[in-house]
Amino acid sequence: MQQLPRWLAVALIGVCTSTFPQTKEVTFAYQDMLVPLRTVIDSGELEKTTGYKINWRQFGGGGDVIRAMSSGDVQLGEAGSSPIAAAASQGQDVRLFWILDDIADAEALVVRNGSGINGWKDLKGHKVATPFVSTSHYQLLVGLKAAGVDARDVNVVNLRPQEIAAAWERGDIDGAFVWDPALAKIKANGKVIATSGDIGRAGHPTFDGLVVNARWAADNEAFLVALVKAVAHADDAYRKDAAKWTADSAPVKAIAKWSKADPKDVPAAIALYRFPTLQQQISPTWLGGGAAKALGNTAQFLKEQGRVQEVKPDYAAFVTDVYARKALQR
Repeated sequence: MQQLPRWLAVALIGVCTSTFPQTKEVTFAYQDMLVPLRTVIDSGELEKTTGYKINWRQFGGGGDVIRAMSSGDVQLGEAGSSPIAAAASQGQDVRLFWILDDIADAEALVVRNGSGINGWKDLKGHKVATPFVSTSHYQLLVGLKAAGVDARDVNVVNLRPQEIAAAWERGDIDGAFVWDPALAKIKANGKVIATSGDIGRAGHPTFDGLVVNARWAADNEAFLVALVKAVAHADDAYRKDAAKWTADSAPVKAIAKWSKADPKDVPAAIALYRFPTLQQQISPTWLGGGAAKALGNTAQFLKEQGRVQEVKPDYAAFVTDVYARKALQR
């Protein structure tokens, strides 16, 4: 039997003092980002302490996650700021309740060596892949606009991360804007033109978040508080001992297992993200106001690009800090 990491065992003490039969069930949609949350999934302790049966289902992108939530197949999951903004703009009753990561430099536009592409303007006439409605897609469009390149002059194709890696291997695409583990694979014989950090510092920051169906959330508050506590402690464990998260360490192996990544690529990839603390989560930078503002700005850009039809006057209604605040109190 796999031994539960001490940090997670401590994190979950007090969330629930006894083990319950699994009478409640939830489907959680996760992606292949390399984040500490994967260690929570791997441990299985959240199921034991909450009594919920959790169906962890992997999806290829945030757009897929949002569509699954809209259909009712998924109650909560991971999505980037761009698909969250699109979902809110379309009136989907979701709540952003946790900043999974500040993407920072963790996503990038990479072009194939020998393609003759040296900058944004050189993308004209070339095939560039990205998962549509993702943060990478949003950043690609922002970068093209900033460089004065009409997106219609670039052959932008919709591929999921694993499909991007395969298409790159076949030589079907000239470039891609994506995240790890696919990013590490294409970097092997490509060069970085721009990162998400470059675009964020220019005024278009992006993040990944945890979103939940609002009605389901109202009936399952204790579970969401327990989830927040567990993820917060996983992030803390990484921040405190990042140097020990090496390719042969248990946390990195867990992340690689659930994200289908090569363990040797995980330490460098995870270091590109920033993981806000519980206190930072509820601050004006994130759930206390900044995230809603970022969603609004993203939605406005998406409307200009014809990706959404309406921009809400205020996106604060789609963001909540209630579970993070209650996690701090327990």
